[in-house]
Amino acid sequence: MTAREIMQISPIVPVIALDDAQDALRLAEALLEGGIALMEVTLRTNAALASIEAIAKEMPQMHVGAGTVLNASGYAQAVDHGAQFVFSPGISSELLESSIRLNTTLIPGVATASEVMLAQNNGFHYCKLFPATVVGGVEALKAFSGPFGSMFFCPTGGVSLNNLNDFLSLKNVLCVGGSWIVPKEAIADKNFSYITQLCKEAFEKINTK
Repeated sequence: MTAREIMQISPIVPVIALDDAQDALRLAEALLEGGIALMEVTLRTNAALASIEAIAKEMPQMHVGAGTVLNASGYAQAVDHGAQFVFSPGISSELLESSIRLNTTLIPGVATASEVMLAQNNGFHYCKLFPATVVGGVEALKAFSGPFGSMFFCPTGGVSLNNLNDFLSLKNVLCVGGSWIVPKEAIADKNFSYITQLCKEAFEKINTK
């Protein structure tokens, strides 16, 4: 899949930290029931790679990728375990080269005009803006739309139910990323129906914009 295809699967990209790989499939089911067929499983926990592998093998209807990929080693491990795409909080030549070498879509993170230029000049026109609200949020994205008309973004970091429409209304935003829709407490309590409810609430909010 291309970066654009990935970023158009769902207007909301759940940013997920799983402490127990046994929760992976139930979480995937909850998200699908709520209308989201995309998961960014962050490599922040020891269960991340096993979770990605389980979803990739058992739930082909769910598009699963890795997040918080910081270097070539993490990139290779994610792909080896079935990640269909990679999100990173930042951008580096190491990650760009890994994407080409492993033939796996990378959506790199950017926060400044210089980083957007680095991505664009290397042929990466779809990026994560991170941490979105800290680096200027909606106003930064509006400013980027002038000099970087071919660039599209998935703002992540500080995005919530209250401001997601502010981001999604922008022409250069295809989706938003957030952890609010997959609360760690709900996962720990096995309250997957609550996560489905949060997904549906978010879609209702989007549809009323």
